[in-house]
Amino acid sequence: MGRIVVISTGGTIASRWTGSGFAAEAGGREVMATAPLPEGITVEVVDLFSVNSPRLTTAHQLTLLRTVHEVLADPAVDGIVVTHGTDTLEESAFLVDLHHHDPRSVVFTGSQLPMGSTEGDGPGNLYDALLTAATTRGLGVLVAFAGRVHAARGTMKTQAVALDAFADPSRELLGKVGFGKVTVLRQPQRPQALPLPAMPELPPRVDMVMHHADGDPVLFNAAVAAGARGIVLIGTGAGNATPEIVEAVREAVARGVLVALTTRVPAGPVTEIYTHGGAVDIVAAGAVPTGTLRAGQARIAVLSALLATDDPAEQARVLRAALSEEDPALVDA
Repeated sequence: MGRIVVISTGGTIASRWTGSGFAAEAGGREVMATAPLPEGITVEVVDLFSVNSPRLTTAHQLTLLRTVHEVLADPAVDGIVVTHGTDTLEESAFLVDLHHHDPRSVVFTGSQLPMGSTEGDGPGNLYDALLTAATTRGLGVLVAFAGRVHAARGTMKTQAVALDAFADPSRELLGKVGFGKVTVLRQPQRPQALPLPAMPELPPRVDMVMHHADGDPVLFNAAVAAGARGIVLIGTGAGNATPEIVEAVREAVARGVLVALTTRVPAGPVTEIYTHGGAVDIVAAGAVPTGTLRAGQARIAVLSALLATDDPAEQARVLRAALSEEDPALVDA
């Protein structure tokens, strides 16, 4: 069915017991040796790095992004599978998706159980990812996990330890894998791909601040003081906070900080309903609402906008464009 390149980055799927816990130590070829290959598929392995995914940095993720583009420069490649730790998989997958303009699929997968585990999920997930990469086109970047196929955009880790770890709480399932084939259930909405960013010597700092009862602007202002060029404000409800937070957002935007507004609620879009510090006021103060993207992916969208240009007004425009297909209601926002 095709030639698939597997890019290995570590994670639980490449982890062994170290005496006190599990750590990503196995290379990509060792990971591949655990899984059967779908008929007709040949595999090449790129060992990019091997780390537990909470340790990933922006530099790691940008290296992965550039590697994907370099691999796809070869027209003989039919698709890519990225093996990745589950903790930050949703962030890396979305970064690649934002800059993905090729019809060939890039499929992220991993596991919840380490290598060699009885009834481990890694081999099955890897088989499904290879099959998905070889047989789908025009869907962007995907996540294959536990027999399900998800669009990168909007998908998040919803289970800390259960095997069916990923979902998009605001969307229907994209597809499923079974009986040796991939069934696509819907077409994902995707905006135009962003250009591939340069590799900065020092990536821009992008922080996340969550609102809560008794929340005040101290942590938000501390992020600005620490040099954050972007901040994701995680509001309550449909994206709400307080008048004091609104003023902090207004001051930060005036200083050229790119602020995005999401919510700590698992599903549903950020919506301008409430004033007195609610989303109505936060958006009026200059924050960009992120639709149904939650904090991790909202941060990646802000990062990509910051890497695209140094002009604050243009950064906000790029961010809105990157979000425009996330929710049809945002197209004219």
